[in-house]
Amino acid sequence: MARQSPMIVQSVMPTPRPRRRGLLVAVLAGLVLLALCGNVPADGAGPLAVSLVSGSLEYKSNESLAEFQKYLESKYNAKCSRAFIAGDDEEHLPGLENLETCDVMLLFTRRLRLSGDELERVKSYCLSGKPIVGLRTASHGIQTWLELDAEVLGGNYQGHWRNDLETQVQIVPDAKDHPLLEGVAPFVSAGSLYKNKGLADDCRVLVRGTSPEGTEPIAWTRDYKGGRIFYTSLGDPRDFQQESFRRLLANALFWAARRDVEPAKRSVQNHQGTKGNFLPLPTLRPLRSLRFKFAITKTRNAEIAEDAEWNR
Repeated sequence: MARQSPMIVQSVMPTPRPRRRGLLVAVLAGLVLLALCGNVPADGAGPLAVSLVSGSLEYKSNESLAEFQKYLESKYNAKCSRAFIAGDDEEHLPGLENLETCDVMLLFTRRLRLSGDELERVKSYCLSGKPIVGLRTASHGIQTWLELDAEVLGGNYQGHWRNDLETQVQIVPDAKDHPLLEGVAPFVSAGSLYKNKGLADDCRVLVRGTSPEGTEPIAWTRDYKGGRIFYTSLGDPRDFQQESFRRLLANALFWAARRDVEPAKRSVQNHQGTKGNFLPLPTLRPLRSLRFKFAITKTRNAEIAEDAEWNR
C-alpha cells in the first residue's frame, strides 16, 4: 500500500476588509478635525454697534455712559465705540468718525459749540434717516444746531421745573405692550422734570413724568426719514442706577436699529487662544474608550454571515 504524504495545512490570516477599514479611518479623521478646530461659531448677527456720543458736562455724561457701556456689553450682544468730550472743551468732540460705521447712535450732549467737519458729521448722520437714541440734554445738545430738537427728535424743549422736586415716572397705559417697555417698571427719578409740551404730531408718547408742578411727556418715539428715533428727558446720573432706566435704554437701542433684543453670548477660547462666540461642543471621551458600531441596523447573525462570505 502506497504511503500517502502527510497533508500540510497552511493557516491563512484573513485579509482586512477595505470597507470597515475605510470607515474607521474616516471616523478617526473626523475626531481629529473636531479636536483641532474647537467649537463652531454660533449663527446670528454680530454685536449691535453703538456709538456713544457724550458731551453733557452738567450731567457727567462721560461717567454715566462709561458705566452704561459696561452694563450693555455684559448683558447684551452689543459693542460700543466712544465719541467723548475731552475735559471741558465744548467746541470739539473726538471720535465722531465712529458714526460712519455704527448701527445706532446714543446722543447725550449739552450745548456743544461744534463747527466745521465735526458739526457736519453729526448733521449728516441725523439728517440721513439713521437710528438715534437721545438722552436728556440731547434736545439742546448742540448750541450751533438747536433745530435738532424739533426737526429730528420731535421735541419742544422749554426748560424744566424745579430741581429740588422728584419726578414720578409712569408708563402710558396704552403703550404698556410696546417692546421698548419690556422689563421696564415705574420708578422715581431724582432729576428735574423737563417741559416738553407741543411735540411733533407723529410722536408716540410711551412714558410720562409727574412732579408736584405738573405732568410732561418724558419718553417718546417717532420715525424720521425712515429712521427710528427714541428720546427721553431722563438721564440724571442717579437714573443710571435704576435697572428700569438701563433696561429702557438697552431696549431703545435695539428697537431703533430694528433688531430684536439679544442677550450677550458666552465668550470662550478656541485651541489657538483667541476669543469668540461659539456654540458648545459635546465632551469627547478618550479614543480607547470609544466603541464603534459599524453595523447599527444589522443583527449579530448577519455580521457572522458576512464574515463567512468574506473568508471563503
